[in-house]
Amino acid sequence: MKCAVHAESDATAFCRNCGKPMCPQCTREANGALYCDQCLAATAATAPVLLPPPVVNPSGPNPGLAATLGFIPGLGAVYNGEYVKALIHVLVFAGLIAGMASDLNGSTLAFVIVAFIAFCFYMPVDAYRVAKARRAGEPEPGFLSERGSRRPVGAIVLIVIGGLILLKNFDVLDLDWLWKAWPAGLIALGVWLVWARLREGS
Repeated sequence: MKCAVHAESDATAFCRNCGKPMCPQCTREANGALYCDQCLAATAATAPVLLPPPVVNPSGPNPGLAATLGFIPGLGAVYNGEYVKALIHVLVFAGLIAGMASDLNGSTLAFVIVAFIAFCFYMPVDAYRVAKARRAGEPEPGFLSERGSRRPVGAIVLIVIGGLILLKNFDVLDLDWLWKAWPAGLIALGVWLVWARLREGS
């Protein structure tokens, strides 16, 4: 039997897809099967793209241990190797404690207490998420930002809150106006995140 393309050559194989006889010049091998040029191109065009699985690092930080240590200010971050974040956690925690111990008025004190409780829950959750992502070989999650983002939005927010409370403790700042105006900070943060997303999409 002759090749379907080169009539002067003998066929040595058949296309797995269409059954066309092929000479050695026309034969194309893919994954142990023989195809003609047309069928190989069609198969490659419709084949799903297989992404390599994430690299799992079994020797990475233990998420459960990271979460447990996260209840101690800064210790969960230290366990994950995030020493700057650990320092920020300690400073913010100390600032919130000092704020609750100072002579704040009722509304401002309530805000500080809520922030303190939220921060106590944030530390172990953040330590757990970072450790889990590192062990699974995935991008580290961000705080108040998209997953894997390297913008330290959460750290900036924590620094601002802690700085304001410390200024109040040293009688440099009157927080009465902050209780009325703090939602403007949330609006500004939201506008900044939307602007950053639009800039990335352009």
